[in-house]
Amino acid sequence: MEKPGINVSIPGHGDLNLKYMVSDYTGTLSYRGRLAPGVPKGLRELAEFLDIHILSADTRETAGEQLAGLPVQLHVLTGTNQDVQKRDFAARFDLRKVAAFGNGANDRLLLKAVKQAGGLAVSVDNGEGCAFDAQVNAHIHIVGGEHALDLLLDSDFVKATLRF
Repeated sequence: MEKPGINVSIPGHGDLNLKYMVSDYTGTLSYRGRLAPGVPKGLRELAEFLDIHILSADTRETAGEQLAGLPVQLHVLTGTNQDVQKRDFAARFDLRKVAAFGNGANDRLLLKAVKQAGGLAVSVDNGEGCAFDAQVNAHIHIVGGEHALDLLLDSDFVKATLRF
């Protein structure tokens, strides 16, 4: 069954019709390997509207345990060129319908591709830092994984931030 998605009309920017969330895990939704407070609840709520995919190198090897039982699909990356792997994974979808979240340099190509295609690209600092390359390739920079998810749960946040 297709999920309803999230629609946002942004004055001066255009309309977003989001169907997919593609997010990094480490430092974006987690802090020191543990999901940040509020993130599990936000993921459950968003899963009613979006298909959620979490991409991670799983630096601390906790993503599987932390995301167990949540309505998300975890994809653990291996090898090199993880920036390319993340971008290419998202390209499976219509990028105009993707909300992408990331904090690392290996998220920059994902964020850039989604931003250029007309989706929503968000850089997130969840306390472990945010690479400048991630920030400049995003529409929005926000502090906190829970707050990042709130951007989609209350789309007026996106509208207020991006309108011109």
